[in-house]
Amino acid sequence: MSRWTEMAGKTSGEDYAARFASLARSGEDVHGEARFCAALVPAGARVLDAGCGTGRIMIRLAELGYDCVGVDLDASMLAVAREQAPGLPWFQLDLAEFEPAPLGFASDFDLVVAAGNVFPLLTPGTEATVVKHLSAALRPGGLLVAGFGLDEAHLPVEPSLTLSEYDDCCAAAGLTLVDRFATWDADPYDGGGYAVSVHRG
Repeated sequence: MSRWTEMAGKTSGEDYAARFASLARSGEDVHGEARFCAALVPAGARVLDAGCGTGRIMIRLAELGYDCVGVDLDASMLAVAREQAPGLPWFQLDLAEFEPAPLGFASDFDLVVAAGNVFPLLTPGTEATVVKHLSAALRPGGLLVAGFGLDEAHLPVEPSLTLSEYDDCCAAAGLTLVDRFATWDADPYDGGGYAVSVHRG
């Protein structure tokens, strides 16, 4: 079982969406991840939102002209995504079992984004497998972007994945570190408890 499923249960989608809607109403910027991705690849590029949740990032990218696909394990999160954007392609499956071909699309994504602590919330021991599958979905030269917490202050669960371990998973999948930031606003990474990593295939 994934750490997300253990933590969130089966009715997390509406609560999660409501929290971000409240932040947006209060004037908070809730599109930092989408803006970060849009700075890396041009409009029209193919983007896979791995662990898309309620679709907040993917819906925004689609509005900006990106060709997006969303994948998530959580049915309640996807129900919200499908309600908000029924015309976009949403798929429910474990990222450890993700392969584009059976779902009917090509392995030629320009960018794969895994935001929202996707990697620390995977089923323990599947991190390398997930990186391998996501890497295989990229076109040559495509980018894998992942942002996740590294300590208790930035995670809803006990820390389980270090940056060096994540980099090792990426290297094993043929990916090279391009850049690393402390936030989705591209602040320089200084060794803190949250990192956004960009790897190239």
